[in-house]
Parts: sequence; C-alpha cells; structure tokens
Amino acid sequence: MKVTKNLGMLVLGVWLVLTGLLKVTSIAIPSGDVLMAVLAIAAGALILLKK
Repeated sequence: MKVTKNLGMLVLGVWLVLTGLLKVTSIAIPSGDVLMAVLAIAAGALILLKK
C-alpha cells in the first residue's frame, strides 16, 4: 500500500477514519470533539497550502 506524500491528505484520511470509528463503535474520548476539530482544521489548512 502506498502512503501519500501529501500531508494534508494524510491528516484528512486519519480524520475520516477516526470519525467513522468513533461513530460506529460509540467510543467516548475525553475532548474528542476538540481533537476532531483540530484535525479537521489542520487537514484543511495543509490542503489549502498544498503541503
């Protein structure tokens, strides 16, 4: 499996997987909403900066 060199897409992929897992498994992570928001902001910024 080839891992992308685009850091923004990698962070976006992590965000998508974590969002799906948290919804499917109903796992409660303290400050999980804040963590997911930070990951979303980081992914968006990196994609916009093309990093």
